[in-house]
Amino acid sequence: MTLLLIVRRSLRQHALSTIITALSIALAGGLLMSVWVVKEQSQRTFTQVNTGFDAVLGARGSKLQLVLNSIFHLEASPGNMPASDYEYIRRHPAVKMAIPIAVGDNLRGYRIVGTIPELFTRVEYTPGRHFALASGRFFDPAEKEAVVGSFAARKLGLSVGDSFHPFHGLIYDAANQHPETYHVVGVLAPSNTPADKVVWIPIHGLQTMTGHDPRAATDVSAVLVQLRSPSAGFMLDIMYNKQGNRLTFAYPIGAIMAELFQKIGWFDRVLSLVAYLVALVSAAGVLVAIYNSMESRRRDIAILRALGAGRFFISGAIVFEAALIGAIGMALAFGAYVAIVSVVAAIIQAQTGVLIETFAYSAVMLWAPLGMVALCGLSGLLPAWKAYRTDVAENLAPIS
Repeated sequence: MTLLLIVRRSLRQHALSTIITALSIALAGGLLMSVWVVKEQSQRTFTQVNTGFDAVLGARGSKLQLVLNSIFHLEASPGNMPASDYEYIRRHPAVKMAIPIAVGDNLRGYRIVGTIPELFTRVEYTPGRHFALASGRFFDPAEKEAVVGSFAARKLGLSVGDSFHPFHGLIYDAANQHPETYHVVGVLAPSNTPADKVVWIPIHGLQTMTGHDPRAATDVSAVLVQLRSPSAGFMLDIMYNKQGNRLTFAYPIGAIMAELFQKIGWFDRVLSLVAYLVALVSAAGVLVAIYNSMESRRRDIAILRALGAGRFFISGAIVFEAALIGAIGMALAFGAYVAIVSVVAAIIQAQTGVLIETFAYSAVMLWAPLGMVALCGLSGLLPAWKAYRTDVAENLAPIS
């Protein structure tokens, strides 16, 4: 109790420096935990999200570009492929299901993707879960109708019964409006997949949109493929990628996305290094704050020594104070963590449709606070050594 009272009194005496130091620790701890959690969850989410498909077949080009465009609705399409290629893989005995998609238009910046109703009625985007409707119904493949993803519907302000004109291209330009009018007949329930940020229409409608090349009226941008077995994927990989030279078969999707994170791993390491450096600077701030206050504490320390407090007790109080400042800072760090991750999660969802769980547990939430408190405690060793060497007689002398 005596130790706690001494430390409490010291913190109150140096309240301003304590608050500033604790806030710097909070920022450092929040940044460190945020970087770690976003890195973990992003890698896990993007390597696991495949919206229920094993592979993507598309025009010859980069596998990564094909997956990003077809699954995550990012990047540009590597090109179109004839409908005959879709029919061939749809009928292949190794293929369980094949869903064609066509891209090339947008609605005020949100991609319009043409597909068939089976994407919603037959595909499980995660085991046991189909795309569900929050309202309305799925589109009729022969009509100019649309089903809007939950995120896109919210941002575009669309609901069942509304209508819109598509815009040509993947980048919104008001001058490139198509004359066709589409009617919203359904809004998808949130699925936490890239489908949430897409406006879905019948594939035939996109293929034959005014202004599109009539010679490509039956072409598709890609085919999303479900396989009957993993061995089928390796067989088709050999057939399309090694023996053929016209199309690209992107398989497996998770491994392709893992390669992306390996390529940008240096960026994660830079962010982590920045977070560690901020943590070290904050710990150094604890050292400086306490060390600079030692001059004003000399007389108090001498009085405590005269009253029977031992050298190790006084030194321990200094180390405990430093660790306590670290603990206060790390308690506040969770608030900084929530604020940082919430902003990052909103940006990731807007760009990809995938939502990162802000409050999901991660081991960093345990070792980062413990490590920061220990680091702050270590930073208190130098001031503690100075307190240990304080001369009692000299500092009890009357102040003239």
